[in-house]
Amino acid sequence: METMKTPRVNKREFISRVATRSKLPIRVVNEVYESLLDELTGAVSGGEAVVLTSFGRFYRQDHKGHKVRFGKTNVGDYVVLKFSASSSFNRRLGGHGDDASPRA
Repeated sequence: METMKTPRVNKREFISRVATRSKLPIRVVNEVYESLLDELTGAVSGGEAVVLTSFGRFYRQDHKGHKVRFGKTNVGDYVVLKFSASSSFNRRLGGHGDDASPRA
């Protein structure tokens, strides 16, 4: 049975697309990208939820450790990054209207 791979955009391609769309140099877009990720990481690791209107919410979710059925080590407490898309963003993903195109 053949599985279909989901198309992916890597960091370099994403930054290149943003630079083209915004007509900014790749170097500037890369600096903004890194700054955005640093700020998002800092805010979420500090316990804040980051809400980007019309996009979604990033927040941390704490998990308790648990015993492992097989093996000698247990899993300790851990934290994961969660994302919840806004309803307006989800509507845009549905392909309704001209603004749904990723390369508009």
